[in-house]
Amino acid sequence: MTVTALCHGEGCRGGHARRRASVGTRLCRPCRDHFAAGLAELAHLYEECGRILGGGAPGSLRERTTGGDLPGLPFNAAAADVRTRIVSVLGSWSGLVAQQRGLAAPPRTVTALTAFLLRHTDWLAAHSAAAEASEEIARLIRGGRRAAFPDRARSVRLGACPEPGCAGALAFAARAGERADGPAIVCDADPAHRWSSDRWSELSDCLDSARPAGTAGAPATERWLAGADIAQLWQVPMGTVYRLASEERWRRRNRAGRTYYNESDVRSCFSRRAARR
Repeated sequence: MTVTALCHGEGCRGGHARRRASVGTRLCRPCRDHFAAGLAELAHLYEECGRILGGGAPGSLRERTTGGDLPGLPFNAAAADVRTRIVSVLGSWSGLVAQQRGLAAPPRTVTALTAFLLRHTDWLAAHSAAAEASEEIARLIRGGRRAAFPDRARSVRLGACPEPGCAGALAFAARAGERADGPAIVCDADPAHRWSSDRWSELSDCLDSARPAGTAGAPATERWLAGADIAQLWQVPMGTVYRLASEERWRRRNRAGRTYYNESDVRSCFSRRAARR
């Protein structure tokens, strides 16, 4: 089998200086070891995604509950898709190894497939498809990590706490992929000052009216919210956010390629919708 001098691994192909492949293989030692570690990680990601589908919190945050899983948990399509792709990809490469080496294919479980491929990592590293195997496993790991360990919270500063005598500020914990019906708006000075996101319209009116003395007539501080924040604060689908932004001509600005909408325009729009209902 003819091999090239330069490594074809995922870790080298994207870099400026590619390492030389190990003798008799198409991967350098670090890329070969990274490939093997990736195979082992896929088994862990498969289990983590399965736990999320069973009602567990993302990122290995386990909460004790009684009476079984909570009803009405949203189906996590990303976690389900990752699990399907992990089995498919591992099964495909295991089939190649088994067919070309005259071996019996392993059972189609992630544990068995992973163990089988780890035993034949050096053979795969020398195969003409080593580059494709390295790239596909790395891509699958990235997708698995995003599904199993999403960003847990992104804090959006909203303004001063409206509680009398409190000098704290409110922040909205925008949580990817989670239900937003919990106490998502919290004061940074007193954790007891917290509100569910469905009270944001009421709170934002308080923030605008509670400006310091001597600022009467001064414009309220403008707040700008991302589409995902709006969807969680007003409990609507993202499609509704984009539709209303266009129909109602919300003011917008772009930062680092991301669109933010003027909060007062958004609030006025949803207030009118609520009044009509």
